Amino acid sequence: MLHVKRLGQLVVILALVMPLLPSIAQAQTAKALKIGFVNVQRLLIESPQANAANRALENEFAPRQRDLLAKQKAFKDRADKFQKDGAVMGADERRNAENDLRRDERDVARQVEELREDLNNRKNEELGKLRINVLREIEGFAKQGGFDLILSDGLYVAPGLDVTAQVLQGLQSQNGAPKAPAKR
Repeated sequence: MLHVKRLGQLVVILALVMPLLPSIAQAQTAKALKIGFVNVQRLLIESPQANAANRALENEFAPRQRDLLAKQKAFKDRADKFQKDGAVMGADERRNAENDLRRDERDVARQVEELREDLNNRKNEELGKLRINVLREIEGFAKQGGFDLILSDGLYVAPGLDVTAQVLQGLQSQNGAPKAPAKR
């Protein structure tokens, strides 16, 4: 599925670039075209801003996760106690205990799902902010470096065109983090 999506993206890129090839060829005779490649996914994973966002999300959701784990443990303890004591309970008491356990199980499952949804929503918000920051950094790098074209997708990219490490250094300098060695 991913390959089909990638192939579709490549076809769209080629459809957009093909009409430009004659003008690019003419421009190359006048001036060499400076092209770079950036692995945006790597930047979204390795940047200090991504790490900071992940830590902030962990801190934001840690209390709810701890509370939910405690509720799950309490539920499991009550279910284990019911398994042991269920045989000696009266019919009404047993039915009430089973109903309470089912209700509590649904409640815990609902809370787990709500936490998962809330966490995913917040991750998507943070990823959107991070993506904007990364794209701004790429654009600034391209302008400062005099690039004519920066690509973020390709079937093959010569290592000399990959400027991901330099853009990552820019992101690290925004954050005051130590710079990664440049790969060239």
